[in-house]
Amino acid sequence: MPRSILKAASMDDDLLKDQVKAAQPLVEEWLDTVEPKLKKVTLAMFQACKEIAYKIRTASCDSMACFNEFGDEQLAIDILANNVIFQALRDSRVVATASSEETPVEDPMGGYGFSVAFDPLDGSSVIDSNFAVGTIFGIWPGSKLTEVFGSELKCSGLCVYGPRTSMSLAIEGIPGAHEFLLVDDFSGRHGQWIKTNEFNTISEGKLFAPGNLRATQDNPGYKELFDFWISNQYQLRYTGGMVPDVNQLLIKGKGVFVNVASPNTKSKLRLLYEVAPLAYLIEKAGGRSSDGEKSVLKVQIKTTEQRTQVALGAAREVDRFEKYVGKKYSGEDKA
Repeated sequence: MPRSILKAASMDDDLLKDQVKAAQPLVEEWLDTVEPKLKKVTLAMFQACKEIAYKIRTASCDSMACFNEFGDEQLAIDILANNVIFQALRDSRVVATASSEETPVEDPMGGYGFSVAFDPLDGSSVIDSNFAVGTIFGIWPGSKLTEVFGSELKCSGLCVYGPRTSMSLAIEGIPGAHEFLLVDDFSGRHGQWIKTNEFNTISEGKLFAPGNLRATQDNPGYKELFDFWISNQYQLRYTGGMVPDVNQLLIKGKGVFVNVASPNTKSKLRLLYEVAPLAYLIEKAGGRSSDGEKSVLKVQIKTTEQRTQVALGAAREVDRFEKYVGKKYSGEDKA
């Protein structure tokens, strides 16, 4: 083949690679327009989740728990994930305070600029069964994580450790929510985060993920809503892991996730670590959130232990949750 043709083919190949790179930038490049300190703490979470993904893939499991190495110690995988995130936030030097669902207190991180709340490994009890699990986090400005609102979040994300490792992220100053895929580069870095998707709409659809179904026994509104879904032939898509069950709303662009309280089955989800960060993500993607009366982003986080019921998803589906369920049977404070 003539050299000129080979050169042209090579140029075309380089052009194609440049086009792919432009369409799928690395997270470091994609965050270039974000305020520098916010970019730094966000990248710290990406780095931590990358390490956690590797530790999960190489963990040893028995019927009770999964373990892996952390320094010179052999730790349960949820404790290891907790330590990895705390270390990444300290190293960023832009985090004043951090708090984990594993240890729900506000811990000083020695930095300045932001505070981070996180659930290090949601669903850790099912890792041994090889179900998808995940990390949830929210980034607030300042040095405290109580007496704040979800509406004040600067960034939130969820990382799914499943057949693929992906991060869904929403951040101030960039419309919508965005997906990043951890792509193995076969190096000691254990991969790179590449932007692969953008979410701006969550439609009504006929997909539902109903948490805490035991509450249908003594919450008549939840029973009525569940019967509505069944009689209207909705698709049940529920794994029992909040991270994959909420993330599917973004991927599918439709549906609703609920976790409902009742007099005998109180809310288990914490507003600070799980509900507010996921609500920020869903609302940035064009969906709605509700505690039964209003957006959970409008609920003040008074303590790290504060819990709430929640609906996340398409606006009309969340409206229906408020109509049928509300808070009248939840046993929760309406304030």
